[in-house]
Amino acid sequence: MAGENSPSELLQRAASGDEVAVNELFARYRDRLRAMVRLRLNRRLQGRVDPSDVLQDAYLEVSRGLADYLRAPTLPFFLWLRHITGQKLIMVHRQHLGAQMRDADKEVSLYRGALPEASSASLANQLLGRLTSVSQAAMRAELQIRVQEALAGMEPLDREVLALRHFEMLTNAETAQVLGIRKSAASNRYVRALERLKEILAGLPDFTELDG
Repeated sequence: MAGENSPSELLQRAASGDEVAVNELFARYRDRLRAMVRLRLNRRLQGRVDPSDVLQDAYLEVSRGLADYLRAPTLPFFLWLRHITGQKLIMVHRQHLGAQMRDADKEVSLYRGALPEASSASLANQLLGRLTSVSQAAMRAELQIRVQEALAGMEPLDREVLALRHFEMLTNAETAQVLGIRKSAASNRYVRALERLKEILAGLPDFTELDG
């Protein structure tokens, strides 16, 4: 089982060419990487692109490049995996969108380590996924517009911090490193984004409280 081996042990085995160890390492982070792909997959490709295919391409790249990474790591291991997966997602966007890529490029963050942006629509869908009752489903379209407009009104960097912290579950330190900002700035922006969302979502029936 994966839990029987520490990450450091698996990395040592993987560095020596142990493919089983590479697979085990990737498997530990697969769910988090899949969540990132779903969050950032262009809305025009949803239903056309299977996140599993993106992850498979990323795994192959990781397997080929792990030895080089371990000789001179420039990122923490998970952030390296996330970077590789994000690059594969960008390639998928370019492959499928073709002539539409000019518009899709507008959805790519300009910050360091840029990946396709988590759009306001995608974030709103994630938030409203918590509303499951029949009565809530009937008002989902209206709520979608309200939440999406609130998210769209945020500063892009605040929205990206929200995506990284609340939906990708990155730590504050990881978020700061991904965006190339100070940890204090990442923390302050996350608090501000959460407060803005709580104001918008206040009063919605049975909505799960957002954790800070």
